[in-house]
Amino acid sequence: MAGGRGRWTATLIAVAVVLGWLIVGGIAGPYSGKLGEVATNDNASFLPTDAEATRAQDLAAGFVDEPTTPALVVYERPAGITEADTQRAAADAARFAQVPGVVGPLPPPIPSQDGQALQVVVPIDDSEGEEISRVVDELRAIAGDDRDGLTVDVAGPAGLLADLIEVFTAIDGPLLLVTLVVVLVILLVVYRSPVLWIFPLLAAGTSYALASVFVYLLARDDVIKLNGQAQGILTVLVFGAGTDYALLLIARYREELHRHERPWDAMRTAWKGAAPAIVASGATVIVSLLCLLLSSLNSNRALGPVAAIGIAATLLVMLTFLPALLVLGGRWAFWPRRPEADRADPQTEHGIWSRVARFVARHARPVWIVTTVALALLTVGVTQLGATTLGQSDLFTERTDSVAGQEVIARHYPAGTGSPATIFTRQESAQEVARVAQGVPGVAAVRPVSQGDRTGPPAPDAPPKVVDGRVQLEATLADPPDSDGAERTIRDLREAVHRVPGSDSVVGGFTAINVDTSDASTRDRNVIIPVVLVVIAVILALLLRALVAPVLLIATVVLSFLATLGLCALIFRYLFGFPGVDASFPLFAFVFLVALGIDYNIFLMSRVREESVKRGTRPGVLAGLAVTGGVITSAGIVLAATFSALAVLPLVVLVELGVTVAVGVLLDTIVVRSLLVPALAYDIGPKVWWPSRLSRTARTPTEAGDAR
Repeated sequence: MAGGRGRWTATLIAVAVVLGWLIVGGIAGPYSGKLGEVATNDNASFLPTDAEATRAQDLAAGFVDEPTTPALVVYERPAGITEADTQRAAADAARFAQVPGVVGPLPPPIPSQDGQALQVVVPIDDSEGEEISRVVDELRAIAGDDRDGLTVDVAGPAGLLADLIEVFTAIDGPLLLVTLVVVLVILLVVYRSPVLWIFPLLAAGTSYALASVFVYLLARDDVIKLNGQAQGILTVLVFGAGTDYALLLIARYREELHRHERPWDAMRTAWKGAAPAIVASGATVIVSLLCLLLSSLNSNRALGPVAAIGIAATLLVMLTFLPALLVLGGRWAFWPRRPEADRADPQTEHGIWSRVARFVARHARPVWIVTTVALALLTVGVTQLGATTLGQSDLFTERTDSVAGQEVIARHYPAGTGSPATIFTRQESAQEVARVAQGVPGVAAVRPVSQGDRTGPPAPDAPPKVVDGRVQLEATLADPPDSDGAERTIRDLREAVHRVPGSDSVVGGFTAINVDTSDASTRDRNVIIPVVLVVIAVILALLLRALVAPVLLIATVVLSFLATLGLCALIFRYLFGFPGVDASFPLFAFVFLVALGIDYNIFLMSRVREESVKRGTRPGVLAGLAVTGGVITSAGIVLAATFSALAVLPLVVLVELGVTVAVGVLLDTIVVRSLLVPALAYDIGPKVWWPSRLSRTARTPTEAGDAR
C-alpha cells in the first residue's frame, strides 16, 4: 500500500514537472526566432574604448554632419570603358542619391587611370545600423546585372557589412534545422529505439527556448551584446552540450534500472550519481565562458554571457525536465531493448569498452607514452596556422558581390581607394604630418579633407576643414585595406606621425580597426587562457578532492588542444585551401575545446573516483572506463557533429571553429579520454588522488567505507 502511494506520488511529481516545462517551452519557443531582431553585427562598435581607431572614430564625428559608411559601386570593362558606360554610371549615381539612407549629393564617377573601370562612392548614413543591408540591396538592384561585357559590383565597407549581415540573418533556420537533424540521427543510432530519442531532443529544444528568452531580453535592454557569431554558437552549444548531459544521465539511469524495480528509485539513484559530474561539467564551461568578460573586445565579451546563459539553461532543464520524462517513460522508453531488474553488473553491457580497459591495464605505460608522443608530433602543425586578420576575399567560403568588387578595385585603383586611413592632427603641424605620412612605404597619396569633398573632388587650393584645432588627412593605401600589407603600413604610419612633435596625431579607418582588433585579440589570448586554466584546476580539485589528478587532466587537455590546432592547421591549409585563421580564433578554440574537452575527463574521472572508493584505484580506473566508454564516446560524437553544423554557414571563421571543435572533441574522446588519461591514472595508481586519504589507503573492498 505504501509502495503504491509512493509510486503515485512520484508519478504526480513527474507529471507536474513535465507540464510545467511544456508551458515554459510554449511561452519561450517564439523567442528563439526573434534573436535576429536584437543582434548587432557592426564589428567596429566592438573595439576597445581606448583603442586608437576608436578615438579616431570619435574625432571623425566632428568632421561630418552625419557619420557614414561608404559603399563602392564599381563598373569594369576590360576592353575599355565606353561613353555609354560613363553615362550609365552617372545615371545610376543620380538614382543612388535618392535611396533612403544614402547621404547625397554624390560625387561623379571616378575613372581608373587605365580606362577600364569606373567607381561611384556612395556614403550610407551610419544611423541605418542593420538596415545598411537594405540600402546596399537597393544599390545592387539599381546597378543591375552585368551587361554586354560590363560588370557591376557593390563593394567597400558597406558592401562587406551587408554580405555579413545577410549571412548572420540566415542563421536561425538552416543552422537550427541541420543541428536538429544531426542530433536526431545520432540519437537513433545510439539508442536504436523509436521512442527514447524524443526525450533528449525535446529537453534540448526546451533548453534552447529558455536560453533564447533570457538572451533576447538582455540584448533588447542592452545589458549584453548579441551578434551573429554568438547566435550561431549558442544554437550548436545548447543542442550539443544538452545532448551530452542527456546521454550521461540516461546511461546511468539504464544501469540503475537493472538494480531497482521502480523507475523512480532508479532515477533517484542515477540522478545522485550523475548530477555532480553534470553540474561540475556545466560549471566548468560556464565559468570558462564568463572569463571572456575579461576581454578588451566587446565582441568577445558578448559571446561569453550568451553562451554561459545557454549552458545554465541546459543544466536546469536536463536535471529536471529530462528526469521527469524518463520516469514517466519507465522501462518502455527503451523499447525494444528494455533493461530488466536483474541485478546485472553494468560492465557486462559494455563488452567493447571492457576489452579496452583490459588492454589499458596490460599496457598502461606504453599506451600513455605512445599517445603522448603522437599528440606532441601533431602540435608541430601549429606552425602552419598562420593566425592573422582574414582579408575580405578570405572571409567567405563562396565569392560574394563585395569580394568581386574589391578584386576589381584592386586591379584598377590604388587598392586602398574608398577605405583610406584617416589621420587627425593639430592644424599647425598638419603639413609636416602630411609630408611624413606621404613618405611611409605603402601610402599612395595623402590629402586634407576640405569643406566640399562630398559634392566632388576638392580644388587643389581648397583650405582644409578645421574642427577644434584639428585637421583630418586621408591617406590612400597601396594595398587592399584588409591585407597584411595594409596593416603593416598602418603600424608604420602610426609610428611615423606619432614622432612629429606636438602633432597629437591619431590614425584610424577600416584597416586601423583591423589592426587594433588583432592587437586586442593577442592581449586577450595572453590574459584569458591562464585564467581559464586556473579556474578549471580549482573546479577539478574540488570535484575530485585531489591535486595530482586535476594537474594531469589539464595537462592532457592542453596537449590535446595544441594537437588539434596542429592537425586543423594542416587541414585548413592543404585540404580546404584557407589562407589562415582570424586573430581571435585561437582564443575561441581554446575556450571551447578546453572547457568542453575537460567535460569528458570530468565524466570519466568522477566515475573512476566513485569506483575507486569501492574497488581500489586501479580496478576503479578499469571499471570507470568500461561503464562510461560508450556513453562518453557517443556524447563526443554528438558534440562534434553539432559543431560541424557550423559548416553550413558560408563564413570561413565559423567553418574553422566548427571543424576545430569537432576534430578536437573526437581526438579528446577517442584518444585522450579512452587511452591517455586511463593509462596515466592506472600507471600512477592511488597517488593520483594525492593528497586525499584515498591516495594513502591500500584499497580492498572491505576498506571501502573508510575513504568516503
